[in-house]
Amino acid sequence: MPELENDKIILELKNISFSYGDEKVLNDLTIDIHRGDYLGIIGPNGGGKSTLIKIMLGLLKPNGQVKLFDKDIADFKDWSKIGYVSQQVTHIDSSFPMSVEGVVSMGRYGKKGLFHFLDANDRAIVTRALKQVEMEEYADRLIGDLSGGQQQRVFIARALAGEPEMIILDEPTTGVDAKTQEQLYAFLRKLNHEMHLTLVLASHDLETIEREASELICINRSLVYCGMAKEFRAHESFASFYQNNDKFVHH
Repeated sequence: MPELENDKIILELKNISFSYGDEKVLNDLTIDIHRGDYLGIIGPNGGGKSTLIKIMLGLLKPNGQVKLFDKDIADFKDWSKIGYVSQQVTHIDSSFPMSVEGVVSMGRYGKKGLFHFLDANDRAIVTRALKQVEMEEYADRLIGDLSGGQQQRVFIARALAGEPEMIILDEPTTGVDAKTQEQLYAFLRKLNHEMHLTLVLASHDLETIEREASELICINRSLVYCGMAKEFRAHESFASFYQNNDKFVHH
């Protein structure tokens, strides 16, 4: 892997606002994500986390400026640089007729295009991604036959198969047990520390974000905090946020 510039901004959000009809969901957010960051996003239900992620992925067009890898998002084409893992992946229909290897192979089409056949190099990358998540032995199993935690690993492998520089994960531990959560977070640490992948993790779990992420943003429609994860509780904005969102903070 080539040497990376760890201070390089790869995702820039400037003065971002967004409304659904007359309801303003995000108000004047400015956030920079640097190469190598492990960014945690926290906030209450309805606070705008999912909307922010959709803006990062180019699925919603906000007021303000969004730049990916130094390009305006409207001109950005290389979406294989960004992997996405949704919380919905743990709700697969048990009758879904696709193998684990088939699911992971889908991650290559962002590089090659939908109407191209996968070659030996692509298949090697798929195998490598399965090895990275320790699911190679399940390659021929149907995705619907796996546990929620196993499915989550497969969909992370699908993201890795696209050889991204950044992976965005939306509540990735929804529906999985505590042991599986610990294994998943250990794997994410490895991706960030050893593979230098930039990670963006949205979660309700403040304690996990403080422990796992290096940077943290807290949003409740507007930006409550942006800084080091371990410094959030000592920041002046934490006290007022804690007061108004007691159940959220203790999740």
